[in-house]
Amino acid sequence: MRGRGGLGGMAGPAASCLIVAGGWLAGVAWQLQQPVLGSVSSAGWMLAFSMLAVLLFSVADKRWRRAWPALLLWMLAAAAAGHASTTLRAAARLADVLPGALEGQNLVVTGVVAELPRLGSTGTRFVLETESATQLGLAVRVPQRLYLGWYRGADDEAWLGGASEPLRAGQRWRMTVRLRQPHGSLNPHGFDAELWLFEQRIGATGNVRAGAATPAVKLLENAGRPIERLRQSVRDAILHRVADPAAAGVLAALAIGDQAAIERDGWELFRITGVAHLMSISGLHVTMFAWLAALGVGRLWRLHPRLLLACPAPLAARFSGLLAAAGYALLAGFSIPAQRTVAMIGVVVVLRSAGVRWPLHAALAAAALAVVAIDPWALLQAGFWLSFVAVALLMAAEPAVLARHAAVGWPARAWQGLRAALRTQAVATVGLAPLTLVFFQQLSLVGFVANLVAIPLVTLLVTPLALLGVIAPPLWLLAAWLVQVLTAVLQWLASFPLALWTAAAAPPWAVACGLLAGVLAVLPLPWRLRGLALPLLLPLLAPPLQRPHVGQFEMVAADVGQGTAVLVRTHAHVLLFDTGPAYSTESDAGGRVLLPLLLSRGENRIDLLLLSHRDSDHVGGAASVLAGVPVTQMSSSLTDGHPLLSTRPSTGPRSVPHRRCEAGQAWTWDGVHFEVLHPLAADHAEAAKPNALSCVLRVQGASISALLTGDIEAAQEAALLQRDREALRADVLLVPHHGSRTSSTAAFIDAVQPRVAVVQAAYRSRFGHPAPDVSARYAERAIVLIRSDRCGAWTLPAGSTASTAAAAAAAGCQRQIVQRYWHHRTRAEPVPITGP
Repeated sequence: MRGRGGLGGMAGPAASCLIVAGGWLAGVAWQLQQPVLGSVSSAGWMLAFSMLAVLLFSVADKRWRRAWPALLLWMLAAAAAGHASTTLRAAARLADVLPGALEGQNLVVTGVVAELPRLGSTGTRFVLETESATQLGLAVRVPQRLYLGWYRGADDEAWLGGASEPLRAGQRWRMTVRLRQPHGSLNPHGFDAELWLFEQRIGATGNVRAGAATPAVKLLENAGRPIERLRQSVRDAILHRVADPAAAGVLAALAIGDQAAIERDGWELFRITGVAHLMSISGLHVTMFAWLAALGVGRLWRLHPRLLLACPAPLAARFSGLLAAAGYALLAGFSIPAQRTVAMIGVVVVLRSAGVRWPLHAALAAAALAVVAIDPWALLQAGFWLSFVAVALLMAAEPAVLARHAAVGWPARAWQGLRAALRTQAVATVGLAPLTLVFFQQLSLVGFVANLVAIPLVTLLVTPLALLGVIAPPLWLLAAWLVQVLTAVLQWLASFPLALWTAAAAPPWAVACGLLAGVLAVLPLPWRLRGLALPLLLPLLAPPLQRPHVGQFEMVAADVGQGTAVLVRTHAHVLLFDTGPAYSTESDAGGRVLLPLLLSRGENRIDLLLLSHRDSDHVGGAASVLAGVPVTQMSSSLTDGHPLLSTRPSTGPRSVPHRRCEAGQAWTWDGVHFEVLHPLAADHAEAAKPNALSCVLRVQGASISALLTGDIEAAQEAALLQRDREALRADVLLVPHHGSRTSSTAAFIDAVQPRVAVVQAAYRSRFGHPAPDVSARYAERAIVLIRSDRCGAWTLPAGSTASTAAAAAAAGCQRQIVQRYWHHRTRAEPVPITGP
């Protein structure tokens, strides 16, 4: 049954859905590109305009409604409504952010643990929904949702005690916390932590401060959140029953969507083999669960005549499947694939129950509209596009709805099913390859084979057993054994030399060509047209790279928080100066920031890894870098026996050649001169603290120079001035010791005479970096001061000159390049300081 009175001669309801969905998605996409949020009043007027347009259309002459202006009006109205509604919701979220006056203050908050806590080796992170808050006994306003860490040990100048008992969802606690506004590192092609916090409606982050004077008190064991409590009960039971932590983590991810339960090495294996999508609650899992529920309810329903009189069995089966899918999705955390699947199932169930059969593309559009209406910022997630594009490609690859074949025996049916499965996997693999390269800059070359094994095993065996284990826990042991078998197969596939293809981030034109290639490859077109897919895909597989000309260099000061990491690239060589801090035993700047940065730039090796000294905020990410990318040589002031000097890269059996950095060492790469200015050879023999041995490197190009100083202090600055004052002259200065009061003496700054000074320090650094008096010294000399906490990663482009360095400083800030309204509001672009 089809609706009448469609727009422009199209089928009515289905066409209207396509038009509304297209306009709404376009309006939301436009809103998500805004650097600054529009005014609430303007959004209100825009929403009123869209409603008026709908009203005028509904009362307009029927003949006019069929004309092309109606299509345009509908789309504009939907776009305006999508834009305005997203703006209003964003304004409400931005209003619920911690006031700046409360940052860093001791606050006593009472609230409920709202979600499944994330366990770590040093503590727990969790979301607290606040009920009240006080400061010095006076009530204060804090955001509704806080993201807190409860760690063991000393931190932030106060003793913290780990939780005295396991933290559980649904508990009500009163605890002392220190908060800050949502803030995260921002690097080219890196993870946008501030977007994640914004989407999760997190208005502040911070730490629990549980000590003798500020004890944390559990007020109530069960204060609500029944679904989250159920999820935690299932996770705890799996972890208790299954001895293998890796297998237990996979089962927890499949049963309740707890992806944090999978260890980092496990995710790396799934990423290389292209099966990571299966290790979370995917649309395939939800669909299977809904189908089984509908099948079971339908058969049971037919056994009771009274139930048949009350409601037809097909109708009961459909809605039972929908409820089962929604329940499973809620249990799994309601991820984007789960949202999309539930929305699609809901559209199909409602339409078929009403006797209406929409084409699949209209149902897909309705599902996209539902998902984006729930969460507009889902449009910025890779999972949204991978999910919907996969379904769209599968639909487009079929010439029409396949006719049912007559039953000709089980061998023929089995063969037909196998052919269909192979074709589906081929379409998904080939069609999604360009999107995978766009989002992740990598593509698993063993993914097709891995998925042929993993999809039936995980979908038909492991996932059902993980769910049934809630009722019969011994089934988890069988599921864990299957996971171990799958892991062994995946490890074998991952051992192939070319298991993973990596590529640099491609320019827009190459992205467009690659996406077109994916469509051409799967559409039922003549092979002469499909043959164009490969040449169109090549620019995405191996995008053209822009390298500095001979005599030039490019420098990227990464945003790693409290630590140092600087990438220097000449025409044919790469130098990495320090590797940033270790954030925890599971995460460090090397794996979280530097490897993705290197991958996105197409850097497949590091010619020299220079570690200035042994402090953890400078070498904390070195092990991940050495394991993740080939390193030709390493130089440092590390003492003999340091663990990093025995680290072996994953790409070869030998250790990385190492030499001590000593003043006088010099070399030239591609017309760019490098010289180590500190420490002296004799300094290594003295029992000096690490900062005194910090390597200092000067980089001199044809038209600009840079001085990378590590953590030298006033004594080392004075020694450098005595040895060769002229050698210190540089246009760009990496501020010594992150702007500590112990460094950046006036005489040193006067000798360097930088036009730009870069401070790599954390937001609200607990060390107070950069110190106000240090910033004032640079201010007095009209030096542009770059702060990574306000700028994000800072890039000095190749071709810069001494005269243009200061003028281009602000343009190199990642926060300015990708500025969006959800980014931290108190950020400040680099300001040329002209006075004290």
